[in-house]
Amino acid sequence: MGYINIDVKRRFMGRFKYDNDLLQEITNFIINENIRSGEIRIIGAVKKARFGYFNQSTKEYKFIEKNEHMEILSAIGNISLKNGKPFPHVHITLADKDGNVFGGHLMEGTKIFAAEFVIVDYGESNLERVDDEFTGLQLWNL
Repeated sequence: MGYINIDVKRRFMGRFKYDNDLLQEITNFIINENIRSGEIRIIGAVKKARFGYFNQSTKEYKFIEKNEHMEILSAIGNISLKNGKPFPHVHITLADKDGNVFGGHLMEGTKIFAAEFVIVDYGESNLERVDDEFTGLQLWNL
């Protein structure tokens, strides 16, 4: 187990633009604000969604697409450095018109209907992602 103590530097509240790609909007925001570590929370709705499931056996993502309007029940994630650049790692939970719930790792291809966010900047804590030999993922180097 590894961990660090972090102080909050800044907190942003806002909304992302209609019909834009949700992951691209998050990425652009954290790059423009130079957020190197932090957390993300989003609620709202999407016009269509694309998310992934990481298969632990094959160490590959399976991509799931839902070409329908859905509610964002929760999108939560963190921000750290990946290859020296700010990187959002976000998981999303969605509900369809019948209340069926789906979710996974947020991928490009998710189109915004409405998305209100809270993004917290932890300042210069410099959490960096590195290759983890056991999982095949890029995890924090603590």
